[in-house]
Amino acid sequence: MLGVGLFAAFWAVLGLIVFFIAARGGLGGARATFQSQTRSGRASMSVIFAIVYIGFGVALPVVFFLGNKHNASARVGMVKLTPAEKRGRELFGEKCAVCHTLAAANAIGKVGPNLDTLQPPYTLVLHTIENGCLQNPPTSGSAQTCLGQGTMPSNVVQGKDAIQVSQFVAKVAGKE
Repeated sequence: MLGVGLFAAFWAVLGLIVFFIAARGGLGGARATFQSQTRSGRASMSVIFAIVYIGFGVALPVVFFLGNKHNASARVGMVKLTPAEKRGRELFGEKCAVCHTLAAANAIGKVGPNLDTLQPPYTLVLHTIENGCLQNPPTSGSAQTCLGQGTMPSNVVQGKDAIQVSQFVAKVAGKE
């Protein structure tokens, strides 16, 4: 939140500078205003300029690069992730991203279905992880019936990890 305030302050100060220059009739008038001041007035304006320059030229970029790291990893789009879902995102990146497309995990797989388009519910994701997927299952009611193109082995992730990946995918698919 501090970064947003600094960003807004930067543009407000820049706007005030442009207004000052315009009100003085351009750069020449603004320059003449500063040159007609006393030595101590020019020195104080130089100090103010240096503080603004350092504050917005150095501090603002540092705040943007460092200040939002924790918050950024806890969210996908506008969806806040729980610790289990964050772990599910990591596991998805390791085990599933090669085959599946999911924007929230920066995954662009071409073999399995695009999960952003499909937007599967939690139960379907968990079922598919546990049972795998065959293009031509032995029976039409088989637990291994696929929704997409390709074949997926069962138990790519297991137990608690499968639950976390399923929660993550169900929560973020199609949201970004």
